[in-house]
Amino acid sequence: MKTSKLKLKHQIWLIFFFSIVIFTVMEFYFFYSFSNLTQKRAATYGNQMIEQTRRKIDSVFNDIRVSTSIAVNSKLIQEFSVVDDDYKRAFDSGPYALDLMEYMRSFNSYVNGIVINDIRGRRLYSLASASGDIFFINRYETFIRKYKDDPSLREKGMFTTILKDDRTDTEQFFYIAPIVETIGGIYFSQITGYCTVMVNMDKMQGLVENTELTANSTLYILNSRDEVIASTNSNARGTLFRDVLSMDKDILLNGVKETIDGEEILVQVKGLEQADGWRIVSMIPVHELTADMTPMRKVSIIVGIGIILTMIITGSFFMNNLMRPLMGLVMDMKRVGRRDMGFRIKVRFTNEVGLLARDINRMMDEMEEMARDMFNTQARLYESELSQKQAEFSALQSQINPHFLYNTLNCISSIGLEYGSREIAQITFCMSKIFRYSIKKDDLVQIREEVDCIQAYMKIILIRYENKFSMELDVEDRLLKMKTPKMILQPIVENSVYHGLERMDQGGRLQVTGSVDAHGDVCFCITDTGKGMDPEVLAALQAKLGMEYPEHASDGQPTKGIGLTNIHNRLRLLFGEGYGITIESRVGHGTTVTVKIPQLLNDRKLLEE
Repeated sequence: MKTSKLKLKHQIWLIFFFSIVIFTVMEFYFFYSFSNLTQKRAATYGNQMIEQTRRKIDSVFNDIRVSTSIAVNSKLIQEFSVVDDDYKRAFDSGPYALDLMEYMRSFNSYVNGIVINDIRGRRLYSLASASGDIFFINRYETFIRKYKDDPSLREKGMFTTILKDDRTDTEQFFYIAPIVETIGGIYFSQITGYCTVMVNMDKMQGLVENTELTANSTLYILNSRDEVIASTNSNARGTLFRDVLSMDKDILLNGVKETIDGEEILVQVKGLEQADGWRIVSMIPVHELTADMTPMRKVSIIVGIGIILTMIITGSFFMNNLMRPLMGLVMDMKRVGRRDMGFRIKVRFTNEVGLLARDINRMMDEMEEMARDMFNTQARLYESELSQKQAEFSALQSQINPHFLYNTLNCISSIGLEYGSREIAQITFCMSKIFRYSIKKDDLVQIREEVDCIQAYMKIILIRYENKFSMELDVEDRLLKMKTPKMILQPIVENSVYHGLERMDQGGRLQVTGSVDAHGDVCFCITDTGKGMDPEVLAALQAKLGMEYPEHASDGQPTKGIGLTNIHNRLRLLFGEGYGITIESRVGHGTTVTVKIPQLLNDRKLLEE
């Protein structure tokens, strides 16, 4: 059903209803956007925390890599791995290598022990605690051998997976780098030994535990086999997070929200740059990241509900205080509409509705009074109208019949022929032709008829002035069937004769041409070789043609006769500002008047090319 057919009160209630719905939708959208913004904030915060931890761990691993690289590239350590002289090993390269390892261990607190093995099985070590005994058990040899046999070890060192010591129930992982002989001996460019660094797991655990996260957040360092190297959750060490880590890595990198044990957890993962395949995993409860935003969300909900209740109360008040008196006014107006002329609207309130009721009552009083006055004057108006019709009929009877004048001219032409006066006969014939054309009722005529009128006028002028000057008429044949406003060329030709050629003794010429210009418009040019116009007169005439109402003179009096300005104004009114008359004239050379109109067919549409 269209709303325009509903009652006004129903339309107003509908407006209030849609306003409440729109506001409710906006409130839900705000709440949804606010929740998304909160989650993005939480993800950004978690990403910053995990990025800080990643940089710390990468810095530790980079220090281990750099110090180990310095050791394996040392000339004396390379000599220790290839020399056969036990004396030199014991008193020359050996002490230096041991001092270098001691320095590396003391310099980097994340190093628990360092062992150098050559390919012959000889060993040199520096240990910080009893945990270094793991270097001497068979299980270590088996564990480390698979890394020594890895072809990619030659290119760069490797961080190993976890090796568990069953005797002490501890876990260790190592960094191993090959010793490649570069001093130019018989083992040049060959692997002559290995440097293995034991990483301090307790220090790694302390680094993770010192990360500033929320109270119940958990941070994990995982190796390439997803074994937990360090974690803020002590029960998670050595376990695999297959469910979490099976997700898409790109999603985990940007943060994904998962429900774990009934709680929403934000999970993020970042890879370490210094250890291939190693990752840091953070698991942060979402409610801890958004706890400070919860009061704001509650406030927005309370404000939204308050606004909706206010709109409902306002709507009820509006309907009760405005619509009730308005509906009473409508009921009274229906009674007035049933032509109960003696009834007046009850004024129930003093507000604008009451003022409207009083105004309607006053208007009804005035209408009744006007009706009485109209009834009283109706008879007088009828009598006056009869008198006016009688006067008009008498005036019509007294008018001259144009056909009587036309027939009289034809009669004079016949008498002239009868008495042998061919000039009188021809003049009266041409006059009757021009007169009949001028009284034609059509506003638009064929150009052929306008040309015939000019030819008749030229014949009269040639007889009048005894062929003192020549006249030419050249109009393209394709224009003859087109339309033109009536009597726009003959007055211009008449002006050219009486103002241009009449005062010449002999040899004057008048030429009328008609053609289509480059823009597709019809142009008539009336050119005479008369005396021309002075520049001041020409400028005044051109200015007059440019006036908005050129038919009025500067003194406010209308010009007499059918002049150029009248024709120009008539064409502009019919066809627009782009059409009308233009004048060019030079003293002693003559005057050219150009008339421009659009191409018109019988249906008054522009001619299509």
